[in-house]
Amino acid sequence: MKVEIFCPITNKITDESVARLNAGFTVVLLLSYFVTSNIVPVVFLLLDFTARAIERPEWSILSKTSKWILKKLQVESKLINAGPKIFAARIGSFFSLITILFFLLKLPSISIALAAVFFVFALLESAFNYCVACRIYPFIYHALQAKDKEK
Repeated sequence: MKVEIFCPITNKITDESVARLNAGFTVVLLLSYFVTSNIVPVVFLLLDFTARAIERPEWSILSKTSKWILKKLQVESKLINAGPKIFAARIGSFFSLITILFFLLKLPSISIALAAVFFVFALLESAFNYCVACRIYPFIYHALQAKDKEK
């Protein structure tokens, strides 16, 4: 199956710099989980990513903080379509949730492994503006299309 790289598109826009700084904060919070084995930073990430995933960025502490920092540093906004970042937030919510779930099930190795994958995704976004969610989306899209055709 040939899968093109494409992302979900919405009628909303977002600031790419905010998204990248949010990803940087995610990296730091996941590092704190690795160092301390305290799940609280991941719980915070679940709440924050969920706010963005349900398209309520005004509820996101990370987004508010990123916007404030970028304004203070006078970084020019780079407006992009919000669709890929909303989808990425949904992926972030999912990874946060399953990381917490395996932590609560007393399976710390699996929890850490999932958080490590999540960490790599966030690091790629923050440091290189490489959106892994945009690479995952076509597979999910095609899988859902195939499932719909079976009905």
